[in-house]
Amino acid sequence: MRTSSSASWSSPARGSTLSSESTAVDAAASRVGIEASAARTGGGGISLLGSELLTLFRRRRTWALLGALALIPILIAVALRVAGDSPDGRGPAFLDQITNNGLFVGVTAITVAIPLFLPLTIGVVAGDAIAGEASHGTLRYLLLAPAGRLRLLFVKYLAAAVFCVAATLTVVVVGTLIGWALFPIGPVTLLSGATVGIGDGLLRFLAIAAYVTVSLLGMSAIGVFLSTLTTVPVGAMAATAILAVAAQIVGALPQLEWLHPWLFTHYWLDFGDLLREPPVWDSFLDNAVLQAGYVLVFGALASGRFLTKDILS
Repeated sequence: MRTSSSASWSSPARGSTLSSESTAVDAAASRVGIEASAARTGGGGISLLGSELLTLFRRRRTWALLGALALIPILIAVALRVAGDSPDGRGPAFLDQITNNGLFVGVTAITVAIPLFLPLTIGVVAGDAIAGEASHGTLRYLLLAPAGRLRLLFVKYLAAAVFCVAATLTVVVVGTLIGWALFPIGPVTLLSGATVGIGDGLLRFLAIAAYVTVSLLGMSAIGVFLSTLTTVPVGAMAATAILAVAAQIVGALPQLEWLHPWLFTHYWLDFGDLLREPPVWDSFLDNAVLQAGYVLVFGALASGRFLTKDILS
């Protein structure tokens, strides 16, 4: 007489996926607990932001992105050190200054990074903000907290903005340190021909880092908005980076000159005005106003979309 029996089996790949999803859900549940506790004590927003930043900077992907950015000034400095001579005006802006003063490695690396490499890394973080949570099935758990959708969206944007700071500082600081190690350093010769001390020069390079950070805030808002439109983070990441490249292409077309002042990339490379004596802050202010406009417009679009979105995952 034959008896039937039911067998159970598990796939290693399926088990790995379930384990990954379980870890993500546990992390989301922990963040919900933090937010709920903070809401009772009146510090919900700060606690949620702290939790979000901790989650962001615990990811290996985040450090891989920062590591890739750090390689840019290192490669520039090592290449010039090995070559042993000045490029005689060829290459990126400020490149021919490095062999005389290693402090210029950082600002040269920023010039190289801002058209493509910084937009790629910012696009990854901003595009993953909401879509990443949805794809992992953790978004609905985060929305169980008393903070609500708007606060969660605002915290996600702030985390992306903090990453902008980290990204630009990585390029400038690593560039300054590697330049200090491989080349002579001294007073900084500005674009206006004046010379300032090392301390003043370093402050100006930090101001350039601040300028570039501000330049990326509008793009971050676009990325977060795109992240609310999909549950596929790669799509939002790619769309954000492509828009940055497309805006720069449009900005190079003289036939569309009327549109140039409205492009979020329009002032990206105008930080050279900070290397004049005295520094010219007009482009910094114009850039800040333009980026603030993009943040407001795409922040409003993201809010409208997120508030009316059906959260199924």
